[in-house]
Formats: sequence, C-alpha cells, structure tokens
Amino acid sequence: MSEGANDRYRELWDIADEHLVRYRGDFYPLVVERAEGVYIYDQDGRAILDFSSGQMCATLGHNHPAVVGALKRASEKVIHLYTNMMSPMLVELADKLADLLPPSLQKSMFPNTGSESNEAALRMAKIHTGGYEVVGLSGSWHGQTVGAASSTYATGRKGHGPTLPGTMAIPAPNSYHCPIKHCAGKCDMTCLDVGFEMADRQSVGQYAAFIAEPVQGAGGVVIPPEGYFERAKEKCEERGMMMILDEAQTGLGRVGKNFAFEGMGIKPDILTLSKTLGAGVPLSATVTSSEIEESCYEKGFSYYTSHLSDPMPLEVGVSVLDVVVNEKLAERAAEMGPYVMKGLKELQARHEAIGDVRGVGLFIGVEFVKDRETKEAAPVFLKRLLARSLELGLNLIPASAEGISAVRLAPPLFVTRDQVDSALGILDQALGDCAKDLNSTE
Repeated sequence: MSEGANDRYRELWDIADEHLVRYRGDFYPLVVERAEGVYIYDQDGRAILDFSSGQMCATLGHNHPAVVGALKRASEKVIHLYTNMMSPMLVELADKLADLLPPSLQKSMFPNTGSESNEAALRMAKIHTGGYEVVGLSGSWHGQTVGAASSTYATGRKGHGPTLPGTMAIPAPNSYHCPIKHCAGKCDMTCLDVGFEMADRQSVGQYAAFIAEPVQGAGGVVIPPEGYFERAKEKCEERGMMMILDEAQTGLGRVGKNFAFEGMGIKPDILTLSKTLGAGVPLSATVTSSEIEESCYEKGFSYYTSHLSDPMPLEVGVSVLDVVVNEKLAERAAEMGPYVMKGLKELQARHEAIGDVRGVGLFIGVEFVKDRETKEAAPVFLKRLLARSLELGLNLIPASAEGISAVRLAPPLFVTRDQVDSALGILDQALGDCAKDLNSTE
C-alpha cells in the first residue's frame, strides 16, 4: 500500500470510529473497495473469496452484469413511485415469479427486506385467521423487526426489552444437538410434538401462524429430518394456523431446487423471499394464494412502506429470475454441492476441530467443537479461524445461534471448482494455523 493510500485508509478508520454506530460488534479490519463475481477486493487490491455471498444475498456473484444492467435501465426510466402506483416491472416480476410457483402461490407483493416480507406475512395470517398467536422455531432467523425477531431465539434478545405478546418459539430440530436431549444422531421429530404441546399450553386459543425456515441458516445450516414439515403442516391445519415459510436464504437455486419446499412434500400458505431475489439489491416478496389474498383484501389488509413496489429493485428482480432460470442455477448448485461437501469431509478427517459437516446444494454448514464426543462449542477458536481465513483470502460468516460454533458456506452459484479448491485450501491452512487455539477460552 502506498503512503497516500495508507493515509486514506487510516483516515477512513478515524472517521468510522468517530461517526459510525457499531450495530453488530466490531467492523472487519479491512475496507472493501470493490467486488466482482466471487471476489471482494480490499484497500490493498487483495482478492478475497467471498463464500458468504455478501449477506447471503449475492447469489449471482457481486456486480453481476444482469443486475448492473437492470439498475442502469431503471435509473434512466423511473426509480421510485408512490406505493399505490403500478409500473410495468411490478406486473412483470409478479408474473415471472408466479410461473415458478404452484397454483396455490400466485399473488405477490414486493417490499425491500426479509424482515418486511415476514412482517407482511404475519399481518396477512393474523387478518385472515382472526388470531394473533405465532409459533416459530428457536433456531430460525426471520429478521430484526419486532414481530419477526420475537418468533425465534436467534436474534439476540438480551437487553432489548420484551418481545411481541403472543409469539412462541418451540425447539428446532437438530440431529447434532437435540434440543430436548432425546435423539442421538437422528431426529425422530419428538421435538415438534413436544414443542406444539408447550405452545398449546401457553396459547389462549388465538393461533394465526407457524413461521419457519426450511433450512435454518443462521442456526448453522440445520436440515430438518424428512417428513418434518409435512407433520408441521398437519399440526397447523389441526389448529387453524397458516404455515409461513421463509426462503430468504434457500430460495432461487441455493439448495439445488428453485425453492426448498419443492422437496418437502408440502406447499406453504404464505412464502417469503428476500436476499436471493435482489441478488445484492434490497428486494423481497410475500407470496400467497388468490383465496387468502381476497380474504385479506376484504378484511382491510394494510401493509406498505415508502419503497414498496419501487421500480428500480423490481427491474433487478426480473433480471435475477431470468438468470436463475436461463442459467439453470438450481442445477448448478445441485451439481457443485456434493463436490464442496466431499472436500469438507476430507478436511474433517484431518482436523479434529470439525465436528459436523451438513448441507444441501450450495448451502453448507461446518460446526467446530472442542471435543467430538461432548460437542462443546469452540467460540474463541472460531473467532480466530475466521480472522485467519480472512487474512489468507477467504471470507466466511458465522452462525448466529447461541451455544454453537459454526460457519455457513454459501458461495455465489456461479462458483467454479477451481475457486472451491482455493477456498478449501485456505480453510485447511487456517485450521492448521489455529489448531493450538482449539481449547482456548480467551
């Protein structure tokens, strides 16, 4: 780095220290100057493999030409409109999305973030059913707004005041860490039965919805056992609840299918999409049936924000769907996923710190433990491993669930085998470099 560049870098950090809110702990010790494809580039021009796709959003890679082109087109036509006005892009995106979904999911609205799409879904469920109680999974993540955050334990509750009344989180399935200390290696779904028994005892008889991720992303990429959501759907129907599936992280090809629910034997009453729909641009969707939409409309459903249905992100969404379909990205993820898993299993055989490797498509979790028998988390080791990996040129993001030490691997869906090999090589070196810290406590 030149002297001038060094001065600019130090100046940026000085200004950041003076003016930026630290909204999620400390910032990473670098400044990203640009990004392209699978790489981000820091202040030194150093290329870093981004195996988190930004915030799990850049599934097409950073600055994909289709996304950049859509932004340019929109900027020359119309960027923002009053919420009740329609643009051609609003209609086109709804139509294209409907083509990918079953007949029971044909009505869409397009907020900006996953939190908003889930709040809209919860509001739909409440006005449609007349109830207000919401059941979620303890390890899921649905956003930081109060309704979405209240339905899980993953968002960090301490110090932020009471959660929304009527929301309950039940034990999430996890065959590696059974939440009710019942199963050993294979979930038999007792946690679901016990969870709903707990909810029923708390309920005042005003159920509205069950909300869940098909694969718990922030929980460490935890995959439910086969048949789990079929049984959960039965429990919802028995109680007059709507099932909301949040496919922020799993939708549009990431798991080897366009949508994770396609392989689960059920269809949700409401589907939410976000991260992957905008491929780096703030765009989300709340999708439901014509019947539910009509019911909500007749009962006075209202949910809107300043940038709901804005033409610019909608134009991006149309281009993203075109790329996902035309480039067969779900098939690419289905083909590349096993290759990544094989490489990680080989690392697991060499490094005692890797307790578990699990995944579907290009959505993979690696959990680190101090001891494979006790499965005790290794938080200090994980922190140092992430820092060392970043130094060596690989960006990974940790899971948010308390009590585990895991990372999510979710590279852009255009990732190549050579790039995967490079990432695995860096992780291998970082694991070796940090092995001495496995049992560290500080």
